[in-house]
Amino acid sequence: MSQQMVDLMESVWQSIAALCADFTPEQWATPTECPGWAVQDQISHLVGSECRLLGRPAPEHEPSDTSNVRNEVGQSNEVLVDYRRQFSGAEVLAEFNEITSERLAVLRAMTEEDFAVETPNPLGRGPYTDLLAVRIYDAWVHEQDIRRALGIPGHLSGPVAQHAYGRTAMAMPFVVGRKVKPDDGTTVVFEITGDLGGTIALNMDGGRAHRMETAPDSPTVRLTMGLEPFNALGTGRWTAERALSDGSVAIDGERALGERIVGEMNFMI
Repeated sequence: MSQQMVDLMESVWQSIAALCADFTPEQWATPTECPGWAVQDQISHLVGSECRLLGRPAPEHEPSDTSNVRNEVGQSNEVLVDYRRQFSGAEVLAEFNEITSERLAVLRAMTEEDFAVETPNPLGRGPYTDLLAVRIYDAWVHEQDIRRALGIPGHLSGPVAQHAYGRTAMAMPFVVGRKVKPDDGTTVVFEITGDLGGTIALNMDGGRAHRMETAPDSPTVRLTMGLEPFNALGTGRWTAERALSDGSVAIDGERALGERIVGEMNFMI
């Protein structure tokens, strides 16, 4: 099972490497939806994250602009990204290929006992597989940042995309129950269309949103969208105004509640 997760990690790294292989300087410099980050910076971020996991020390560097930094994690990420702006996109990609190859060798050599070791991850602590699940998701999310910036859609189906869908879906009870906090008895259904597809049905009870085994025919509100807006809203790349104005999200039922939910879907904050 653990090596199957390593397969997903390898798959998303390969997808990113193939996507970026022939980028021009102009493509590398294209801004993305992450404030202050161009396409090259997305790869620099992934390189820096995997360097940390290999135990490589961060460079002694002071970023020139930290206006988009919100916290200590963002600050440490910005150090790794800004440091690599002295290099070309092709040079950063070469480092990405080197680092991910080295990381893959480490992961392939790990035993089931290694994967079970409690390890810090962005959500707290848990077995190493929890950290790996986050790394797969993070890499796919940043791949999509690059694809949207350059108008090169892809990798919205298959095992890695399915994994990413599951990670975002897992956060929807938190979004509805803890952020929006509708009244008990409220039912919310997310309908995710496309190759993956999926239904997330939630019922408010005792001040919490609980998963339902079967979606009601007439929920209080139904939100219908594809995987791309589901991911872009969940990770804070898109605003509710954008997704609703361009028709990326359809709302049936209590519209005001639906708009509130779309506005609070960013579970990364």
